[in-house]
Amino acid sequence: MEYTPTDITPPELRPSALACHVPGWAEAAPTPADVHDWAQRQAVALVPFELDARGWPLHPAGRTGKCGRNLGRWGENAAADPIVVAGTGPVRRVPLITRDDIHQEAIPGGMVDPGETAPKALLRELREETGVDLAGHQPHVLGRDLLDDWRQSDHAWVASTSALFVLPAAVTATAADDALDASWYPFGSLDRLDAAITAAGRTLYAAHRPLLQRALDHLAEH
Repeated sequence: MEYTPTDITPPELRPSALACHVPGWAEAAPTPADVHDWAQRQAVALVPFELDARGWPLHPAGRTGKCGRNLGRWGENAAADPIVVAGTGPVRRVPLITRDDIHQEAIPGGMVDPGETAPKALLRELREETGVDLAGHQPHVLGRDLLDDWRQSDHAWVASTSALFVLPAAVTATAADDALDASWYPFGSLDRLDAAITAAGRTLYAAHRPLLQRALDHLAEH
């Protein structure tokens, strides 16, 4: 059967709209053919990727069933996801935000700005979305991974640097930027976290489950 992916490009990123106005969070290229630094992007990618015969980037995990772009950049969109853990054992907790786009509980992270390093993005996103300022704290980088982001397509996707910050006790977290709410949740296990989020009438963002589990695994080993 012929492969016919669904174009997920929103109106503001279609060529006719980009010709008039480019959103601040997006690049101006209407198609990957209009991007001219693929070699550089491949060289700094968190997750290696290839180009097809047209010179278009290919999702490292294969076909997604979607084409077009609903992210800021064609190819890899680098994100930073800071996981903050406070306390130990049964009183261990983690702060999550309620995202304003999908209304689910998620790590308070976001996209790395052009020219910004992942360590700086981790601190900035945490501060912008929760008001928690951990400047001076050295996080442990957990991994650099593809995310199963709801906006991904065959030619645009998200790869995240996730890092763990450990605090002796919880600090005040206040929702800001694109977070509707910020709350501390029990973090003894993913099951406990799920139960607490469900009890609050909310849902955990599925793409962040592997990152949170990796943090739990690291804490169990150290």
